[in-house]
Amino acid sequence: MIHFTCDMCGKTLLADEDTRYVVKVEVYAAYDPMELTSEDLEEDRTDEIQDLLGEMADTDAEDLEDQVYKTFRFDLCPECHAAYLKDPLGRTTRMRARFGQN
Repeated sequence: MIHFTCDMCGKTLLADEDTRYVVKVEVYAAYDPMELTSEDLEEDRTDEIQDLLGEMADTDAEDLEDQVYKTFRFDLCPECHAAYLKDPLGRTTRMRARFGQN
C-alpha cells in the first residue's frame, strides 16, 4: 500500500484514506532583458568570460544548477495545508522567533 508523510508535521497519510495536498515550489533566477548597445557588442569580453569559467570550474555542478533553477514538492495533511495557505513564506514564524519575550 502506498503511503505518504506530511512534510511539515510528519503525520502518515494513506493514499486511499487521507486527504493530502501537494505543494510545488519553483525557484528560478529572474531574467530582465538587457539593452545592448553597439559599444557593448564591440567590447572584448574574453577576460571576463575566462574569469567566469574559472569560477564555475571550482563550483559543484549541483550548486551551479541551484543558482539558476530549483523545484520542491511537498505533501501536506489538511491541517498543515491550512497553515501553509495562511503563511506560505513562514513570515509569522520568523517574526515570532526573532522578537520573543524575555
